Amino acid sequence: MNSIIYRITGLMFLAVAITVFLLIYLANMQMTDLFQEYVTVQQIEMHQLTHLNPGGEGQAVMLGTSELNFLTSVHQSLIWVGVALLVAGLAASYALACSITTPLRKLSAAAIEIERGNFAQKVPVTTTDEVGSLAVIFNSMAETLDNNSKLRQQFLANIAHELRTPLAVIQGHLEGMIDGIIEPNPKQLTSLHEEAVRLSRLITDLKELSLAEVRQLSLEVKAVDVNQMIEQALYMLKPLADEKNMFIEQSLTPELPPIMADADRICQIFYNLITNAIRYAATGGRVAISTELTQLEDQSWVKVSVADNGPGINAVDVPYIFDHFYRGDKSRDRRSGGTGLGLAIVKQLAEIHGGKVQVESNVGKGSTFYVLLPAKFCEKP
Repeated sequence: MNSIIYRITGLMFLAVAITVFLLIYLANMQMTDLFQEYVTVQQIEMHQLTHLNPGGEGQAVMLGTSELNFLTSVHQSLIWVGVALLVAGLAASYALACSITTPLRKLSAAAIEIERGNFAQKVPVTTTDEVGSLAVIFNSMAETLDNNSKLRQQFLANIAHELRTPLAVIQGHLEGMIDGIIEPNPKQLTSLHEEAVRLSRLITDLKELSLAEVRQLSLEVKAVDVNQMIEQALYMLKPLADEKNMFIEQSLTPELPPIMADADRICQIFYNLITNAIRYAATGGRVAISTELTQLEDQSWVKVSVADNGPGINAVDVPYIFDHFYRGDKSRDRRSGGTGLGLAIVKQLAEIHGGKVQVESNVGKGSTFYVLLPAKFCEKP
């Protein structure tokens, strides 16, 4: 009896029953009194007309058989009408309760399936009331959970792929050296060291990314000169740019006010963006870096732009470019890019500083990445 359908039906039926009983009781009382008064008046008028019984208006009047039968039939009719109203009220109450509880039962069944791990659940939306709104919200939640589940599975698969490659290389070389097939030499040891460094860097990136996503990455906040951080990143990447004969164009706004941030994290943002720009631009290409203080959404921002004249990003890939391990090259060839964590780290590091990242790209014309930090972090030291 704890089901909501029984409670709604019972309450509705109780309200209808009380109303019907009150109407029948009042109608019966009124019908008897009014009918008796009517008969009395009729008899008085008849007596006055015939002059047989003057002053008979004060005498009690007895109802005859016909009058009593008439009242009895009226009472019975009211009772039958009341029963009909009760049955109709019960049916209407049950129908109303079902209209509310049936969608809720479907939601409950779908929620149980989600609890079991079956996230691809949808419930029909048949109304625009609160229950229909709840169904829409539930469907949206189920879709988000389903997408997150797929992303998590893809994330784990990508981690396994990225870890397996360096581990397989290290294991194969070590087994060859142990079996005497491969002669240990500086070249072989250097190769193993590079794979170990890449593996360590991947694990470090994963750790920092996971901490940044839950906003638990420790920051050493201090006054940071954005232009200086960009120049530091360019200095570290100069050998990579020289190797591809790249032209680096700088347009840094002088006397840009410092921002309150973690210098190492800000430098990592610029390092990752410039590395991507150099990597994807053609040999002899151009990378342009600029800074400015701009207004956006009624707020002041420090804006850093990193543009390249590379192949650009396909429009279908742009919405996912900051996702973990996402790469336009589905073959994940190491020669065409990195692990796919660089831009995800850029996004998270920018957001924990209260900023955001944006991208504009045209296939065949290159890409431009923007990093914006709110001016509320910009203070003179």
